[in-house]
Formats: sequence, C-alpha cells, structure tokens
Amino acid sequence: MGERAGAGAGRNAADGALLEGARERWVRTAEGVELCVAELGDAERPTVVLLHGYPDSKEVWSKVAGRLAERFHVVLYDVRGCGRSSAPQPLRGGFTLEKLTRDFLAVLAEVSPGRPVHLVGHDWGSVQGWEFVSVEETRGRIASFTSMSGPSLDHFGHWLRRRVRRPTPVRLAQALNQGVRSWYIGALHTPVLPELAWRGPLSAYWPRYLRRVEKVPADGYPTQSLPRDAAHGAWLYRDNVGRKLRSPRPDCHAHAPVQLIVPLRDVFLSARLYDEVALWEPDVTRRTLDAGHWIPRTRPDRLARWITEFVTGQEEAGAAAAPAGAARAPGAPRGPQPRDGRDGGGNGRGGRGAGKAPGRNALAERFGGQLVLVTGAGSGIGKATAVAFAAAGSRVVCVDIDGDSAVHAAELARRAGAPQTWAEAVDVGDQDAMERLAARVASEIGTVDVLVNNAGVGVSGPFLETGVEEWKRVLDANLWGVIHGCRLFGKQMAERGEGGHIVNTASAAAFQPTRLLPAYGTSKAAVLMLSECLRAELSGEGIGVTAVCPGPVDTGITGTARFVGLGEEEGRRRRERVAKLYRLRRYPPEKVARAVMRGIVRDQAVVPVTAEAHAARFLSRFAPRVVRALARVDPPL
Repeated sequence: MGERAGAGAGRNAADGALLEGARERWVRTAEGVELCVAELGDAERPTVVLLHGYPDSKEVWSKVAGRLAERFHVVLYDVRGCGRSSAPQPLRGGFTLEKLTRDFLAVLAEVSPGRPVHLVGHDWGSVQGWEFVSVEETRGRIASFTSMSGPSLDHFGHWLRRRVRRPTPVRLAQALNQGVRSWYIGALHTPVLPELAWRGPLSAYWPRYLRRVEKVPADGYPTQSLPRDAAHGAWLYRDNVGRKLRSPRPDCHAHAPVQLIVPLRDVFLSARLYDEVALWEPDVTRRTLDAGHWIPRTRPDRLARWITEFVTGQEEAGAAAAPAGAARAPGAPRGPQPRDGRDGGGNGRGGRGAGKAPGRNALAERFGGQLVLVTGAGSGIGKATAVAFAAAGSRVVCVDIDGDSAVHAAELARRAGAPQTWAEAVDVGDQDAMERLAARVASEIGTVDVLVNNAGVGVSGPFLETGVEEWKRVLDANLWGVIHGCRLFGKQMAERGEGGHIVNTASAAAFQPTRLLPAYGTSKAAVLMLSECLRAELSGEGIGVTAVCPGPVDTGITGTARFVGLGEEEGRRRRERVAKLYRLRRYPPEKVARAVMRGIVRDQAVVPVTAEAHAARFLSRFAPRVVRALARVDPPL
C-alpha cells in the first residue's frame, strides 16, 4: 500500500492522463490484487467515492471528479482487472460481488478510515454500489449512495419474478422490453468470443460508437486499456448475473439514503426497472435525465450539481442530528430524509418515489434542480410557467420589462418551492440588454437548462393602418425577443454540450390568418417557423425546441393590447370587450404552463393548447380553404 508517483510495472501511465492533478496510490487486497486509487481535493472534506462501470475505467469520471473536487475529497479506483489495477488469478470466480465488496472496504480503510463515505456508481459501478449499500459488512461505512444506469441485481431478480409469477400484459411487455435491451448479457456469457472481439475489432469500433450514438465527445476517452478492461470485465457478468437473478436476496434493503438518476434514453436499461426501488429504499430521491447511457461523459455539470446537492444535504442532516459539539460516529442516524418530492437547492429535500401524485413526481424528477429562465414572467402565462417550474423544484430566473413584476414573480416562485430565484428587468427586444443578461446569467448562475421565450405584446387592426413604429414594437417583442433568447442562451447550451430545451411561445394566430391581427399573426407565424428550423439544427446538440400555441387564454395581454386605427376611447372599449370575452372563455394560464412542461417531457415540436388552437392547426393542415374563408370574417367587437 501507499502513494506512488507513476504507474506500476505493466501499467499504461497514459490511461491516467485524464485525471489531472490526481494523487495515486495502490491498495493491495488480501488476495494480492493491487487496486489503483486516485484522489483529488482536500482529504479533510467529506469523501465521495466514484465507481466506474463496464467496459470503463476510473477515467470515465474525470469530468465529474474535477468538478466535485472543488467541494469534496474525491476518490476513484480501477476495479480489479480494469485500468491500472491488477487482475485476480484465476479470472473465473475472481469478480464476485462478495470479493468486490472486500475490495471496496480495503480502499475505504486507506482513504477514509474514520468517516463514512458518499458512494456514487455508474453502470456496473452502480450494480456494485447497490450491493455495498445493502450488505451488513458495509453498514456504517456509507453515508449516501447515488446510483445511475445500473440496478441492484437482487432488485432486478425480484422485479423479474413479479412479472413472471403474476403476469399482466403490461408486466410482460416490460419484461420483454428489458430482455431485448439486455441481449449483450447473453453474448458476454459465451466463452472466449467476447475476449477475442474486444481484443480485436470491437475495441477499435467502440470509440466511434460512443461518439456517434451516445454523443460522447472525442476527448481522450476511452483510454488505451479498453481491450483489457472489456475482456476482464466480462467476468462481472459471468460471476454474478445468473446466480443473483436466480436467487435474489430477500433482505436487500439499503442502509443509507439513495439518490437515483435515470437516463431516459438509455438503450441498455429501461426506466421501468426502477419503478419498485421504493420497496427497498422508501426515501429514494429520484431524478431523470433526457440523455443516453454514458452520462458521466455527456452530462458532467448536471451530475456534479446533483451529487453536490445530495451529499451536502445528507451532511447537513447528519450534522443536525448529531449532538452539538459531538462528532458523528460512522453509521449514526443522519436526521430526517428527503420526503417532499421537490429536491433541488442543496437543502436535502427530495422525492420519495411513492405517495405523491404521479404527474407531480414525474415533473420533480425531470426538472428538480434545473435552471429555468422565463421571459415575460411578470404576468399571465410567463408567471404561471415560472411558478409551475418552481413547484417542480427548478431554480428560476424571472425576466420581465417591468422590474417590480419580475420581483413579484420571483417571490411567488420561491414560495412555490424554487430553491433559488432571480428577478431581472430586461426589454427582450433590446439586443444589448439581452446580451448583458445572457453574460450575467452564465457567469453568476450557470448555463440555462430550459429557456422559455414567452414575452410578447398584442396589437390588432388593419394592415394598411398599422404604422412602421407599431410593426417595430410588435416584431421587437414577439420575434426579436425570441431570436435574441434562442441565439444567446441556445449558444450557451450548445457550448456546454449537455443538451437542454427551448420553448417559444407562438400563438394559434400562427395557424389562422385573420384581418384583425396581421402584425401579431405575422410575428407568431415567424416564431413558429423559427422554432421548426431551430429544432432541426439543434437536434444534433441534444437540445429540444418546442413552439407553444396557446389560443385564447385569460392573461394580461388583452389589457395591454393596442388597437390601431381607433381613437383612445374606442380603443379602451375594444380592450374591455376582448378582455371580457377571454374571461368568459375561462382558460387559465396555469393550464398553459402544464402544457409547456408536458411538451418538454415529450419533446414535442408544436403544442397547441386550447381547443381553438387545436382546431386552427387541424384546419390549416387539412382544410386551408376554410381557414382562408374565416380570415375574411370581420367579427363584431
């Protein structure tokens, strides 16, 4: 045991190059296996242990580790047979979860002998983590566990048994779906062939697969040890999967708080696999990511933030539970665990995974902790949308041309559950002001995860009576505001490389021409087309774009709309009549806010909201002559 300043004999030093500034040591187990351990950050701070999966090495965590090292003592190690750790002899029987548990305890004895650690696992690292957090040997040594892209094999076994012994069409479909996804498990159980494939053409193809399918950047990962790692790692499946699925442990309950992160586009593991996790850990904090399997490489910022929030929350809960001035012993009660389904600001709150309305839980899982910026947030749809995201645990930036309204919306968002809120007074049509806003948000808060371009103004009246200044006013707010937002914040999302979503508020007027709204309808039709074009362009960046077309909604826009060609008094009466009609329609902006969030979850291109909006879209596509005929009608107002 002990620190070394380089690779040991037969190990490739280049494989550790991604972990810049790491301190390395080798831990020798009782079986004689040498484990390569890397450490970053201050050893006096809480320890976070990152476990890699298959066919990875510890360097899969390099991006996340560097970010966590600013707050924690970060420990990574190559699992036996992988990276720069030595392999057991013989290989058969050398990778059982029992032996991996003893490896884990040997590493903890070296890097954190007196304090429990916070465990984080991905893929097979998560499979190991579930084992570690549920066996008696590790009780008191694990303060929390964050799992991603890897189920407990015991939980998986029970999950399969319930679907086979009590079959329903839904359960059988779930089992079949996962069976198709798990085709590779059978392949890895075949003798010799996996080793030959990985030491041959498969290792050359694998980096291309990660780049093209998983969107993993070409940044030096995977490392040069891939053929050896993958060949040895096949024994993880051979030594564990069959026996665990045949005889899952009945006592596989977690003895530490668990955070579950589920990538929704994981081609190997269905999200349904985790539906029953609450049976084994009732206080699980569940989050979802619109991403593929290799999220430690594609979503490092998001993971680092979520891990930081969860670990900090558990540390604070443990400190609160301990007597004043007393040290907390390993395994001591850690205080109240997450229960309210919001999660998001380093306050230790999270969702239970059971007991709440399914819709709210799903939104909290998806949007909890995300940074959401809403323009036009001072009233109507913008305010309702800001509050809805806040209730799901998002951090919310409320932007409005009226500073007082923005402050009021931010306060409502805070009361609704947002862990952090900000208020900004900005005219979205002002290019310089928007550029300053984008720079300030990026430097002081972070990259926006969801952008809602909602700010807009209304104008009605004949085209020939609409002056240039009125056109400029409408296009600046309704179109240029969307262009500025998409250009500035969309660019930041793309440069971060972790995806995101842009929502642009268009209108049913984008489908339905009318002699009443030439300027307004033109601006909203342009927003719709801009959204469609942007959606095509940004799809390769993992950024979704949705155009929302609300229809007649009872918002404040009718009270501020301009009616060209009318005197002051007649314009006031027209506004009152239109506002009354909208009130009689009784369609609240809160319903639009829910539609916005559903549109993001489903990644919809266009979201008509009201019945009128659906009808206008249908007619525009299938009965354009009817639409044109309706456009000629001059309704009495």
